[in-house]
Amino acid sequence: MVTIVGSTISTPRLRLRPWHQDDAAGALDIYSSSEVSRWLAPAMDRVNDLDQMRAVITGWIAAPLGSEGRPSGRWVIEEAESGRVAGSGQILPLPPGGDDLELGYQLAPWAWGRGLAAEAGHALAHYAFSNSEEEVFAVVRPKNERGTRAARRIGMEWVGETDKYYDLRLQVFRLRKGDLDTSALEPGPVER
Repeated sequence: MVTIVGSTISTPRLRLRPWHQDDAAGALDIYSSSEVSRWLAPAMDRVNDLDQMRAVITGWIAAPLGSEGRPSGRWVIEEAESGRVAGSGQILPLPPGGDDLELGYQLAPWAWGRGLAAEAGHALAHYAFSNSEEEVFAVVRPKNERGTRAARRIGMEWVGETDKYYDLRLQVFRLRKGDLDTSALEPGPVER
């Protein structure tokens, strides 16, 4: 169940909303982790301190949701019940040409293993599709098993490997509008 009100996207366990400067400490839990940042370079490097994290968030805020003329942007992923920052979600044009939209999600290590990445990715797909997009992609490094598992749980299909994006060899997953909500989002036994 996904509810979209303006730029806020809600699911039973999560709220995705625009970033604010007071989210910096929670964001640092995500982007200072080497377990997270190792999969993001060269698109984003590891963030080392709170001042650097605030500068990154300032850049995200300066490019508001939809600034590309498409349903693109960056969202805080927070637990609905506690309000704690659990992650970050994005819908961004993929380089080099920006024709394809990338669905991305990163979680703080404390939030892993609960199916939150798939739930957030599913919510972002609803947002993209409710704003006239027909397909979204996830690109995952071949050894990023968590990223691959989340993409598959969202209902994305593997379409192959490419070095088209970010000059890296990446696994490509695609979700088409007509395929949304055809997979189970409940955590499997490994993810509970």
